[in-house]
Amino acid sequence: MSAAGSRPTRRGLVLGGGGVLGAAWMIGALAALEDVHGVDPRDCDVIVGTSAGSVLAALLGAGVSVEQLVAHQRGLPITDGPLAGYSFDYEKATGPSRPSRPKLLGPGSAKLIGSSLRRVRRMPPTAVLSGFLPTGTGSLARIGHLVEAITPMDEWSPHPDLWVVAMDYADGRRVPFGKAEAPVAPLSDAVMASCAIPAWFAPVRIDGREYVDGGTWSATNADLVAGAGLDEVYVLAPMVSFHLDRPTTLLTRLERRWRLQVTKRCLREADKVRSHGANVTVIGPGPDDLEAMGGNAMDLPRRIKVLETSLRSSVHTLRDPENVGPDHLSEVG
Repeated sequence: MSAAGSRPTRRGLVLGGGGVLGAAWMIGALAALEDVHGVDPRDCDVIVGTSAGSVLAALLGAGVSVEQLVAHQRGLPITDGPLAGYSFDYEKATGPSRPSRPKLLGPGSAKLIGSSLRRVRRMPPTAVLSGFLPTGTGSLARIGHLVEAITPMDEWSPHPDLWVVAMDYADGRRVPFGKAEAPVAPLSDAVMASCAIPAWFAPVRIDGREYVDGGTWSATNADLVAGAGLDEVYVLAPMVSFHLDRPTTLLTRLERRWRLQVTKRCLREADKVRSHGANVTVIGPGPDDLEAMGGNAMDLPRRIKVLETSLRSSVHTLRDPENVGPDHLSEVG
């Protein structure tokens, strides 16, 4: 019997931001979701993607299987499906592991600064900060080409409820492209916008407005599915962890402390979704995953190690409910 009793179970999938390594980790978690719970992510009724999660959401929405995502990460040839024969260079797709020097050192969006001053109590700190950061110069064109290869030109996903989250770089408002009330945009443009990390990549212009990474608003944006009539929601969040490692380097320790704040926000979003009657499962990287990741989510040489670690650890996490949940949130020493 379904969760609703008289109709099939309606499922939602939320794929969070987390850079190149976050994408690799999420693919391992998607494989675990399919293995442990028998859920094919492509069949979820609503799919929400933010930043790196938007790329995976676009691929799933076009019909790419989890098995194909794993093979694609490993550099193996894909012989069928939307990615058949498509060559993608992960080492060049998003550029180097550090952002390029900005052309100008001033604030990237004076309009966003003005908007945030008027709405400071209603905007996340990361959204406010993004206006003060210099404009990035990196290109996401290769990511756009990947999405275009699996999507009809200038059209949206074949999936009826695929939402890609970005932030308007002028007024600081969250925009879930693909949702009924959002502006219309080609899927490739929306995904590039969702991935446009401030000070790293150039903002993406859509219909005369500039957009940046949806992670500036929230690393998961899980609350968007509240009230969507879902029975089960799975949140795969690379920036959320309930068990932390104990790194020795200062930058990595600072990243872990920031991770705690992201985790707490995600839990508040999950509670909002639960208040509408959905059962919510949140999964994030554990200590082994974090050790594989290090402190830089764009550290390309770690990508395959992160994938292989997640393929093992995520199965263990989903099989044991004790590994998932706020009661086990640990502090960094």
